[in-house]
Formats: sequence, structure tokens, C-alpha cells
Amino acid sequence: MILVVGGSGFIGSASVSALVAAGREVSVMTSNPSSSGDAIRALGATPVTGNILDADSLAEAVEGADGVIQALTFPTFPVEKPGRRYTFEEFDGNGTERLVAAAVRAGVRRYAYVSGVGAALDGAKAWYRAKWRGEEAVRASGMEHAIVRPSWVYGPGDISLNKFVAFHRWLPAVPVVGDGTQRVQPVYVQDVGEVLARVADPGGPTGTFEIGGPDVLAMNEVLAAMMEVRGKRKPLVHLPVWFAKAGAFFLQYLPGAVLSPGAIDFATAEAVADTEGLLRAFPGVSLRPFREGLAAYLA
Repeated sequence: MILVVGGSGFIGSASVSALVAAGREVSVMTSNPSSSGDAIRALGATPVTGNILDADSLAEAVEGADGVIQALTFPTFPVEKPGRRYTFEEFDGNGTERLVAAAVRAGVRRYAYVSGVGAALDGAKAWYRAKWRGEEAVRASGMEHAIVRPSWVYGPGDISLNKFVAFHRWLPAVPVVGDGTQRVQPVYVQDVGEVLARVADPGGPTGTFEIGGPDVLAMNEVLAAMMEVRGKRKPLVHLPVWFAKAGAFFLQYLPGAVLSPGAIDFATAEAVADTEGLLRAFPGVSLRPFREGLAAYLA
């Protein structure tokens, strides 16, 4: 049995679908089974109760699992809410350490952790350092493991590209924070899910693998491709980063806030992967071109 932590989320649900399609028995950890249980069962998985913020709740969640996939983000991602413990450090740092410890005690054989391109001990931003701390916990665990570092993941249900799709649908122009020249390497969420399903199997490839699609594009090019697939070109309106951050500083304190200065830094960061190791370790892996991925769900 494979336990997917974060299996009702964007990347996690893609890995659940891939595992179920391959005939695997899958459970999904949720801190609120009454609200997410039906959605998990609809994916073909079994909900189990556990909260990464509560170490005592994790033993039962990992019991009986042969492998664990950790693809969890905090509920307000990427807007941190320290008062509610919704932060990169609490989920990817402390949370991964708690979950890894529970997995080791339960005798889990294999652990797959979804990190991110740019994770580093001395990373310039909190999310890079927190992801690195999570990676280190996995590497030190003694379990067979694979660390997957996605670049810029898109697809149905993403919280980045789909905001621009909404802008394109409803506004006369598409607002963009910054000059739109930062480079990203869009990777379709189902391709990430397929790789995670493969690394969950005992005896599969081990190590750290960056994953991104075959296209490296500036954000302006990403948005031009999105508009092309949707069949209508609109102008891009670039907002200075300082201006967006000034507004986000106040917005972050509102209930349900979707912006903060940190979230703007996250959204405007470059995300380019080195996929050589992934392609060597996973022969035949499919990484679809950006326009092909867009057409799969936008056209």
C-alpha cells in the first residue's frame, strides 16, 4: 500500500490517479476526512486521518504503508500564515521531519518527497531552505528514497497559470507582476504524477531528480502561448514588483488572502530544471511540450 500525503492536492492527486491506474492500493492522509473523504474516495483511494502538524497523529496514518509520497503544501500556499502554522518551515521543514520519523518507526520501505527546483541549505528564500531541510530529513532516514524537484507545474487546478487564465477570460488585459522575463520550465502535472508513481515502488530509482518540461520559456512567452491556445490575444500589462508588494503587504492580513510580499517573490522566481538525471533514471518518461499540455485542458 502507498500512502500519499497531500493526495487531495494539486500534485498529490495526480500521483494518486497514476497509482490507481497502475492497480496500486492507495491511501491518502487528510487532517479533515469529513470534508475531503468523498473526493479522496472518488480518486479510487482510501482516506486515513493524520495531520503533519501533529506528530501523535502520524503513526496510525503510516501504519501498513510500504511507501510514502509526500506532496503536501500548507492550505494557504504560497501565502504564509505563521499564526496558524501555515509556513514552508512548519510543513516542509518540521513537518517532513515528523512524518519521516513516523515512517521509519512504522517500517516504511520507500519514501518519495516532492521538493522544488532551487532547494538549498543557503537558499535566498525561506521555501528553498525549508525544502532543503525536508530533503535532508529524507536522506538521513535510512529508507530507500527519491526526492523529486519540480520546476513550474501547471495543469487543471493549479494556482498560478489558472489565475492568468481567469484574467484573460474576464479582463481586457492580462496583468503581470514584474517584466515577465523570468525563465520557467513548465511541466504538466500529470507527468509529475506519473514520475511520482514510479518512484514510489520499492526497488525503483533512488536519488534526487529535477523535473521540468522540454520548453524553457520567459513568463511573457508562457502567457502568449496560453492566449494562443485559448484563441484570443490580449495585451500584457506589467506591474512593478514594488507596487505589487506594497498592495500585497496589506492584503496578506485579510481572511482568505491570496497575496503577500513573499507570495509575489515566489511567483516571480525563476524555475529551470536540470532533467538529465531524471531522463537517465526513468527511460521512456513522458514530458510533454507546453502547448500540448495546455491544449489537453484549455482548448
